[in-house]
Amino acid sequence: MAIYRTAEIVTDRTNNNMDLVLINPGGRGGIYQSLGNELTAIEPPLWCRIIAGYVRDQGYSVTIIDSEADNLAPPAVAQKVHDLAPHLICVVVFGHQPSASTQQMVPAGETCRALKDIAPSIPLLIVGGHVSALPERTLQEEAVDFACKGEGPATVVQLLKALLTPPLQLAGVEGLVWKKDGEEIIVNPSAPLTVDLDKEFHGSAWDLLPMDKYRAHNWQCFGDLNARMPYASIYTSLGCPYKCNFCCINAPFDSNRYRMRDPKKVVEEIDLLYNVYGVKTFKIIDEMFVLNERHVTSICDLLIERDLDLNIWAYARIDTIKPHFLKKLRKAGFRWLALGIESGSEHVRNGAAKTLRSEDIVNIVRQIQMADINVIGNYIFGLPGDDLETMQQTLDLAIDLNCEFGNFYSAMAYPGSPLYLSAIEDGLDLPLKWSGYSQHSYDCKPLSTDNLTAAEILEFRDTAFHHYFEGERYLTMATQKFGWETRKHIEEMSKHRLSREIVEVAKS
Repeated sequence: MAIYRTAEIVTDRTNNNMDLVLINPGGRGGIYQSLGNELTAIEPPLWCRIIAGYVRDQGYSVTIIDSEADNLAPPAVAQKVHDLAPHLICVVVFGHQPSASTQQMVPAGETCRALKDIAPSIPLLIVGGHVSALPERTLQEEAVDFACKGEGPATVVQLLKALLTPPLQLAGVEGLVWKKDGEEIIVNPSAPLTVDLDKEFHGSAWDLLPMDKYRAHNWQCFGDLNARMPYASIYTSLGCPYKCNFCCINAPFDSNRYRMRDPKKVVEEIDLLYNVYGVKTFKIIDEMFVLNERHVTSICDLLIERDLDLNIWAYARIDTIKPHFLKKLRKAGFRWLALGIESGSEHVRNGAAKTLRSEDIVNIVRQIQMADINVIGNYIFGLPGDDLETMQQTLDLAIDLNCEFGNFYSAMAYPGSPLYLSAIEDGLDLPLKWSGYSQHSYDCKPLSTDNLTAAEILEFRDTAFHHYFEGERYLTMATQKFGWETRKHIEEMSKHRLSREIVEVAKS
């Protein structure tokens, strides 16, 4: 690993090289095992786009290497960067789920090491949710010269300016985490949160991405599995005002502030993707899209005016759903809403700061379905207070709701979440490697509870997945709604069996 001392960094812009290369690390196979081959989505990297747009606006040249979409191994990525010889490399670490980037640290780390092997003299910065949650540790453990605490774009531009304006002065680069004289770790004050998202974080860098490579999740196109491509994910807001103890979405923002884009700008972006790239299948990547009614309905009204043939899915929270605008959502092209149901036990939900009544959950799910919008139910096993009985209640609720799709998770203490901090304080047994934070990896290691081991929780989660998707009640509903081809697809999906190290050890 190359560690830069201040005097050793010399950058010359007169060579006309690229100013910045942004890298989206891959690693889908390690994260999802065999599920990652064809079933998962390949999403355009949101924060690469945001940073690229911000950097270009400041007059710097930039390109994006999306190793996930292009299926590039770290050595191939490193060779491409070496050939470009940029003034700065930035590895951007955000997960496939907006609330979990830790699982991306394994391919990100491999990419950084490959870069330092082939291009040790090029300054290397790493940004992202996990990085912002653990900036000093990241700088110590990874083969990087700098880490970022905060959103990233302002830090990148200020670092570029410092590198290109000798003598090098790093103390004023907001959000930068660096080593003074190669030893003392300095954490600069974070950059202020951006207020005008449309002006500064517009992310208008679609031209830098391999747009023919992105695909939707399999379930989003149930009924027409050939419609997964072309595909795009966009954002309409950043942050979340809620404080669920298992969520780390706000780690880069260091607050639970909720910021929204102008609905007109959002729809203009959809227009661009629809008309230029032929995209009809979209994801709204916001952690909490259905929150502000005026924001949501304004976007819907503008989309309805255009009368586009869209298939959009978005995240929502049970207690933010207003039944009176569900028909408008559907007319605008929203065909799927993902709901954080989490647990079938009110006691466990309350402990996770998710105070919802079971009857309200059932009522809202039914109203969404009656509006001809499909529901993805998200469930978590192993939350604080869980035991075998309450986890069974969660599975029973999932079966009763019979949502069009279900995501089954184990409670994980993601860095940047309140659950991580409490786990550290309580001395709980956390994963030894970052790959252990991946929900579907071989070495996945969820939190234990007072009543359950990590192995018991993980085995229950995996069993619940197959019980749900192989159950005749679900398969009958899916057949009636989406057809026999989709049923066969679901049956093939269910044949994938995840290997789990801690479960194997527990049974040996």
